[in-house]
Amino acid sequence: MSHGGASGDRGAESSPYVELERAAWAALGSAAGQPLTDVEIERVRGLGDQLDLAEVEQVYLPLSRLLSMYVEAARRLHHEQEDFLHRTQPPRTPFVIGLAGSVAVGKSTTARVLQHMLAHWPEHPQVALVTTDGFLLPNAELERRGLLHRKGFPESYDRKALLRFVIDIKSGKDEVEAPTYSHLVYDVVPEQRVVVRRPDIVIIEGLNVLQPAASRPDGRTGLAVSDFFDFTVYVDAATSDIRRWYTDRFLRLRETAFRDPQSYFARYASLSHDEAVAEASRIWDEINGPNLEANVKPTRSRATLVLRKDHDHSVRWVRLRKL
Repeated sequence: MSHGGASGDRGAESSPYVELERAAWAALGSAAGQPLTDVEIERVRGLGDQLDLAEVEQVYLPLSRLLSMYVEAARRLHHEQEDFLHRTQPPRTPFVIGLAGSVAVGKSTTARVLQHMLAHWPEHPQVALVTTDGFLLPNAELERRGLLHRKGFPESYDRKALLRFVIDIKSGKDEVEAPTYSHLVYDVVPEQRVVVRRPDIVIIEGLNVLQPAASRPDGRTGLAVSDFFDFTVYVDAATSDIRRWYTDRFLRLRETAFRDPQSYFARYASLSHDEAVAEASRIWDEINGPNLEANVKPTRSRATLVLRKDHDHSVRWVRLRKL
Protein backbone atom coordinates (compact mmCIF):
# COMPACT_ATOMS: atom_id res chain seq x y z
CA MET A 1 0.00 0.00 0.00
CA SER A 2 1.08 3.52 -0.65
CA HIS A 3 0.44 6.17 1.95
CA GLY A 4 -1.89 9.02 1.07
CA GLY A 5 -3.03 8.07 -2.41
CA ALA A 6 -3.79 5.33 -4.89
CA SER A 7 -1.69 2.19 -4.71
CA GLY A 8 1.34 3.58 -6.49
CA ASP A 9 3.61 0.94 -4.95
CA ARG A 10 1.93 -1.78 -6.93
CA GLY A 11 1.48 0.14 -10.14
CA ALA A 12 -1.90 1.72 -10.67
CA GLU A 13 -2.23 0.32 -14.18
CA SER A 14 -1.51 -3.30 -13.20
CA SER A 15 -4.56 -3.69 -10.96
CA PRO A 16 -8.28 -3.59 -11.70
CA TYR A 17 -8.71 -1.69 -8.42
CA VAL A 18 -8.00 1.77 -7.09
CA GLU A 19 -6.74 1.67 -3.50
CA LEU A 20 -6.85 4.77 -1.32
CA GLU A 21 -5.45 5.27 2.14
CA ARG A 22 -7.80 6.84 4.66
CA ALA A 23 -6.52 10.43 4.26
CA ALA A 24 -6.89 10.37 0.47
CA TRP A 25 -10.36 8.82 0.74
CA ALA A 26 -11.48 11.32 3.39
CA ALA A 27 -10.42 14.24 1.18
CA LEU A 28 -12.98 13.11 -1.42
CA GLY A 29 -15.80 13.90 0.97
CA SER A 30 -14.77 17.45 1.74
CA ALA A 31 -16.18 18.79 -1.52
CA ALA A 32 -19.43 16.84 -1.18
CA GLY A 33 -20.87 18.86 1.68
CA GLN A 34 -22.21 17.42 4.91
CA PRO A 35 -25.81 16.26 4.36
CA LEU A 36 -26.52 15.73 8.06
CA THR A 37 -27.18 18.28 10.78
CA ASP A 38 -25.23 18.12 14.03
CA VAL A 39 -28.18 16.50 15.78
CA GLU A 40 -28.47 13.86 13.06
CA ILE A 41 -24.75 13.15 13.24
CA GLU A 42 -25.13 12.52 16.97
CA ARG A 43 -27.96 10.10 16.19
CA VAL A 44 -25.81 8.30 13.61
CA ARG A 45 -22.97 8.07 16.12
CA GLY A 46 -25.31 6.29 18.50
CA LEU A 47 -25.92 3.48 16.02
CA GLY A 48 -22.64 1.72 16.75
CA ASP A 49 -20.35 1.42 19.73
CA GLN A 50 -17.25 1.88 17.57
CA LEU A 51 -18.48 4.80 15.47
CA ASP A 52 -17.35 8.39 15.98
CA LEU A 53 -17.78 11.70 14.20
CA ALA A 54 -14.46 11.41 12.35
CA GLU A 55 -15.51 8.05 10.90
CA VAL A 56 -18.81 9.48 9.69
CA GLU A 57 -17.17 12.45 8.00
CA GLN A 58 -14.01 10.80 6.69
CA VAL A 59 -15.34 7.41 5.57
CA TYR A 60 -19.11 7.37 5.17
CA LEU A 61 -19.60 10.83 3.71
CA PRO A 62 -17.43 10.12 0.64
CA LEU A 63 -18.92 6.63 0.37
CA SER A 64 -22.48 7.97 0.42
CA ARG A 65 -21.53 10.52 -2.24
CA LEU A 66 -19.98 7.83 -4.43
CA LEU A 67 -23.04 5.62 -4.06
CA SER A 68 -25.29 8.55 -4.89
CA MET A 69 -23.30 9.05 -8.11
CA TYR A 70 -23.82 5.39 -9.00
CA VAL A 71 -27.57 5.66 -8.33
CA GLU A 72 -27.86 8.73 -10.56
CA ALA A 73 -25.82 7.09 -13.32
CA ALA A 74 -28.09 4.03 -13.19
CA ARG A 75 -31.14 6.29 -13.42
CA ARG A 76 -29.77 8.05 -16.50
CA LEU A 77 -28.91 4.74 -18.13
CA HIS A 78 -32.42 3.49 -17.39
CA HIS A 79 -33.98 6.44 -19.21
CA GLU A 80 -31.62 6.10 -22.16
CA GLN A 81 -32.31 2.37 -22.46
CA GLU A 82 -36.07 2.89 -22.40
CA ASP A 83 -35.72 5.56 -25.09
CA PHE A 84 -33.60 3.19 -27.15
CA LEU A 85 -36.26 0.45 -26.82
CA HIS A 86 -39.03 2.96 -27.69
CA ARG A 87 -40.83 2.06 -24.49
CA THR A 88 -42.97 4.21 -22.26
CA GLN A 89 -40.79 5.15 -19.31
CA PRO A 90 -41.68 2.84 -16.40
CA PRO A 91 -40.30 3.78 -12.97
CA ARG A 92 -36.68 2.81 -12.41
CA THR A 93 -36.36 -0.29 -10.25
CA PRO A 94 -34.66 0.23 -6.88
CA PHE A 95 -30.87 0.46 -6.79
CA VAL A 96 -29.75 -2.55 -4.71
CA ILE A 97 -26.59 -2.49 -2.59
CA GLY A 98 -25.25 -5.75 -1.17
CA LEU A 99 -23.18 -5.48 1.99
CA ALA A 100 -21.18 -8.42 3.33
CA GLY A 101 -18.56 -9.23 5.95
CA SER A 102 -17.86 -11.39 8.97
CA VAL A 103 -19.80 -11.69 12.18
CA ALA A 104 -18.67 -8.86 14.54
CA VAL A 105 -16.83 -6.88 11.83
CA GLY A 106 -19.38 -4.05 12.06
CA LYS A 107 -21.29 -4.54 8.83
CA SER A 108 -24.67 -3.91 10.50
CA THR A 109 -23.45 -0.54 11.73
CA THR A 110 -22.08 0.26 8.27
CA ALA A 111 -25.44 -0.65 6.72
CA ARG A 112 -27.43 1.51 9.13
CA VAL A 113 -25.12 4.49 8.75
CA LEU A 114 -25.29 4.26 4.95
CA GLN A 115 -29.07 3.99 5.08
CA HIS A 116 -29.25 7.12 7.22
CA MET A 117 -26.81 9.13 5.11
CA LEU A 118 -28.05 8.08 1.67
CA ALA A 119 -31.60 9.10 2.60
CA HIS A 120 -30.34 12.68 3.01
CA TRP A 121 -29.31 13.05 -0.61
CA PRO A 122 -32.37 14.63 -2.28
CA GLU A 123 -32.13 12.37 -5.34
CA HIS A 124 -33.11 9.26 -3.36
CA PRO A 125 -34.89 9.94 -0.06
CA GLN A 126 -36.38 6.46 0.36
CA VAL A 127 -33.73 3.96 1.50
CA ALA A 128 -34.72 0.53 2.83
CA LEU A 129 -32.49 -1.82 4.81
CA VAL A 130 -33.06 -5.57 4.93
CA THR A 131 -30.84 -8.06 6.73
CA THR A 132 -30.62 -11.65 5.56
CA ASP A 133 -31.04 -12.92 9.14
CA GLY A 134 -34.77 -13.02 8.47
CA PHE A 135 -34.14 -15.58 5.74
CA LEU A 136 -32.46 -18.03 8.10
CA LEU A 137 -34.39 -21.26 8.37
CA PRO A 138 -36.35 -21.48 11.64
CA ASN A 139 -34.51 -23.17 14.49
CA ALA A 140 -36.91 -26.13 14.40
CA GLU A 141 -36.10 -26.71 10.74
CA LEU A 142 -32.36 -26.29 11.34
CA GLU A 143 -32.59 -28.82 14.14
CA ARG A 144 -34.50 -31.23 11.91
CA ARG A 145 -31.76 -30.97 9.28
CA GLY A 146 -28.94 -31.20 11.83
CA LEU A 147 -27.78 -27.68 11.00
CA LEU A 148 -28.40 -25.71 14.20
CA HIS A 149 -24.66 -25.73 14.92
CA ARG A 150 -24.04 -24.30 11.42
CA LYS A 151 -26.31 -21.30 11.73
CA GLY A 152 -24.98 -18.56 9.46
CA PHE A 153 -23.45 -21.01 6.98
CA PRO A 154 -24.95 -20.77 3.46
CA GLU A 155 -26.99 -23.96 3.90
CA SER A 156 -28.78 -22.51 6.96
CA TYR A 157 -30.68 -19.95 4.87
CA ASP A 158 -33.83 -20.23 2.79
CA ARG A 159 -31.88 -19.18 -0.27
CA LYS A 160 -34.82 -19.59 -2.65
CA ALA A 161 -36.94 -17.19 -0.56
CA LEU A 162 -34.09 -14.65 -0.42
CA LEU A 163 -33.59 -14.89 -4.18
CA ARG A 164 -37.34 -14.43 -4.78
CA PHE A 165 -37.30 -11.36 -2.54
CA VAL A 166 -34.45 -9.73 -4.47
CA ILE A 167 -35.98 -10.63 -7.84
CA ASP A 168 -39.28 -9.05 -6.73
CA ILE A 169 -37.39 -5.89 -5.70
CA LYS A 170 -35.61 -5.69 -9.05
CA SER A 171 -38.85 -6.45 -10.90
CA GLY A 172 -40.26 -3.18 -9.58
CA LYS A 173 -43.08 -4.61 -7.49
CA ASP A 174 -44.92 -1.96 -5.50
CA GLU A 175 -44.66 -3.88 -2.24
CA VAL A 176 -42.34 -6.68 -1.20
CA GLU A 177 -42.21 -8.40 2.20
CA ALA A 178 -39.28 -9.95 4.04
CA PRO A 179 -39.29 -12.06 7.21
CA THR A 180 -37.76 -10.70 10.40
CA TYR A 181 -35.36 -12.19 12.90
CA SER A 182 -35.12 -11.72 16.66
CA HIS A 183 -31.63 -11.76 18.14
CA LEU A 184 -33.29 -12.00 21.55
CA VAL A 185 -34.94 -15.36 20.91
CA TYR A 186 -32.35 -16.32 18.26
CA ASP A 187 -35.01 -17.28 15.74
CA VAL A 188 -37.17 -16.08 12.88
CA VAL A 189 -40.37 -14.32 14.01
CA PRO A 190 -43.04 -15.71 11.68
CA GLU A 191 -45.74 -13.18 12.54
CA GLN A 192 -43.54 -10.14 11.82
CA ARG A 193 -42.64 -8.92 8.34
CA VAL A 194 -40.60 -6.07 6.93
CA VAL A 195 -42.57 -4.36 4.17
CA VAL A 196 -40.56 -2.61 1.44
CA ARG A 197 -42.65 -0.15 -0.60
CA ARG A 198 -41.00 1.18 -3.75
CA PRO A 199 -37.78 2.53 -2.24
CA ASP A 200 -35.15 4.36 -4.25
CA ILE A 201 -32.39 2.24 -2.72
CA VAL A 202 -32.38 -1.11 -0.92
CA ILE A 203 -29.41 -2.19 1.20
CA ILE A 204 -29.25 -5.95 1.72
CA GLU A 205 -26.84 -6.85 4.51
CA GLY A 206 -25.65 -10.32 5.42
CA LEU A 207 -22.78 -12.75 5.80
CA ASN A 208 -23.17 -14.56 2.50
CA VAL A 209 -24.85 -12.08 0.17
CA LEU A 210 -21.89 -11.97 -2.25
CA GLN A 211 -21.75 -15.71 -2.83
CA PRO A 212 -21.95 -16.92 -6.43
CA ALA A 213 -24.66 -19.33 -7.44
CA ALA A 214 -24.16 -22.94 -6.41
CA SER A 215 -23.80 -25.61 -9.07
CA ARG A 216 -26.80 -27.90 -9.47
CA PRO A 217 -26.52 -31.70 -9.48
CA ASP A 218 -26.87 -31.66 -13.28
CA GLY A 219 -23.92 -29.28 -13.57
CA ARG A 220 -25.97 -26.20 -14.42
CA THR A 221 -25.59 -22.98 -12.44
CA GLY A 222 -28.64 -21.06 -11.28
CA LEU A 223 -29.06 -17.46 -10.24
CA ALA A 224 -27.45 -15.93 -7.17
CA VAL A 225 -28.74 -13.07 -5.04
CA SER A 226 -25.57 -11.16 -5.94
CA ASP A 227 -26.55 -11.28 -9.63
CA PHE A 228 -29.14 -8.58 -8.90
CA PHE A 229 -26.95 -6.17 -6.94
CA ASP A 230 -26.00 -2.84 -8.51
CA PHE A 231 -23.15 -2.17 -6.08
CA THR A 232 -21.49 -4.31 -3.42
CA VAL A 233 -19.50 -3.52 -0.29
CA TYR A 234 -17.35 -5.88 1.79
CA VAL A 235 -16.34 -4.83 5.31
CA ASP A 236 -12.94 -6.38 5.96
CA ALA A 237 -10.44 -6.69 8.82
CA ALA A 238 -7.71 -9.00 10.06
CA THR A 239 -9.20 -12.25 11.34
CA SER A 240 -7.40 -11.86 14.67
CA ASP A 241 -9.08 -8.47 15.17
CA ILE A 242 -12.53 -9.79 14.26
CA ARG A 243 -12.09 -12.68 16.67
CA ARG A 244 -11.23 -10.21 19.47
CA TRP A 245 -14.18 -7.98 18.57
CA TYR A 246 -16.48 -11.00 18.71
CA THR A 247 -15.24 -11.87 22.20
CA ASP A 248 -15.62 -8.26 23.34
CA ARG A 249 -19.17 -8.17 22.01
CA PHE A 250 -19.98 -11.46 23.72
CA LEU A 251 -18.78 -10.03 27.02
CA ARG A 252 -20.90 -6.89 26.56
CA LEU A 253 -23.98 -8.95 25.73
CA ARG A 254 -23.35 -11.09 28.82
CA GLU A 255 -23.81 -7.90 30.87
CA THR A 256 -26.85 -6.67 28.91
CA ALA A 257 -29.06 -8.65 26.49
CA PHE A 258 -28.16 -12.07 27.88
CA ARG A 259 -29.61 -11.00 31.25
CA ASP A 260 -33.09 -10.86 29.75
CA PRO A 261 -34.89 -14.05 30.87
CA GLN A 262 -36.41 -14.34 27.38
CA SER A 263 -32.99 -14.37 25.73
CA TYR A 264 -31.98 -17.58 24.01
CA PHE A 265 -28.55 -17.02 25.56
CA ALA A 266 -29.75 -16.28 29.11
CA ARG A 267 -27.69 -19.23 30.33
CA TYR A 268 -24.54 -17.28 29.50
CA ALA A 269 -25.39 -14.40 31.86
CA SER A 270 -24.17 -16.34 34.90
CA LEU A 271 -20.78 -17.18 33.40
CA SER A 272 -17.70 -15.72 35.00
CA HIS A 273 -15.47 -13.49 32.89
CA ASP A 274 -13.03 -16.32 32.14
CA GLU A 275 -15.84 -18.77 31.38
CA ALA A 276 -17.45 -16.26 29.02
CA VAL A 277 -14.15 -15.69 27.19
CA ALA A 278 -13.70 -19.46 26.86
CA GLU A 279 -17.25 -19.92 25.53
CA ALA A 280 -16.89 -17.05 23.03
CA SER A 281 -13.60 -18.57 21.84
CA ARG A 282 -15.24 -21.97 21.41
CA ILE A 283 -18.13 -20.54 19.37
CA TRP A 284 -15.71 -18.60 17.20
CA ASP A 285 -13.37 -21.53 16.64
CA GLU A 286 -16.18 -24.00 15.88
CA ILE A 287 -18.68 -21.84 13.97
CA ASN A 288 -17.90 -18.23 13.07
CA GLY A 289 -14.22 -18.65 12.25
CA PRO A 290 -14.69 -21.65 9.92
CA ASN A 291 -17.65 -19.93 8.23
CA LEU A 292 -15.56 -16.80 7.67
CA GLU A 293 -12.68 -18.73 6.13
CA ALA A 294 -14.74 -21.12 4.02
CA ASN A 295 -17.67 -18.98 2.89
CA VAL A 296 -17.47 -15.28 3.73
CA LYS A 297 -13.88 -14.21 3.08
CA PRO A 298 -13.71 -15.89 -0.37
CA THR A 299 -16.44 -13.48 -1.55
CA ARG A 300 -14.36 -10.38 -0.75
CA SER A 301 -12.89 -10.26 -4.26
CA ARG A 302 -16.40 -10.06 -5.71
CA ALA A 303 -17.15 -6.72 -4.01
CA THR A 304 -17.21 -3.43 -5.87
CA LEU A 305 -15.70 -1.74 -2.82
CA VAL A 306 -13.81 -3.04 0.21
CA LEU A 307 -13.60 -1.13 3.50
CA ARG A 308 -10.53 -2.40 5.36
CA LYS A 309 -10.63 -1.79 9.09
CA ASP A 310 -7.73 -1.36 11.48
CA HIS A 311 -7.43 -2.95 14.94
CA ASP A 312 -9.51 -0.11 16.49
CA HIS A 313 -12.47 -0.55 14.06
CA SER A 314 -11.55 2.58 12.07
CA VAL A 315 -11.37 2.19 8.29
CA ARG A 316 -7.72 2.28 7.22
CA TRP A 317 -8.03 2.05 3.44
CA VAL A 318 -10.59 1.63 0.69
CA ARG A 319 -10.34 -0.48 -2.46
CA LEU A 320 -12.67 0.34 -5.36
CA ARG A 321 -13.02 -1.64 -8.56
CA LYS A 322 -12.19 0.39 -11.66
CA LEU A 323 -14.87 1.07 -14.26
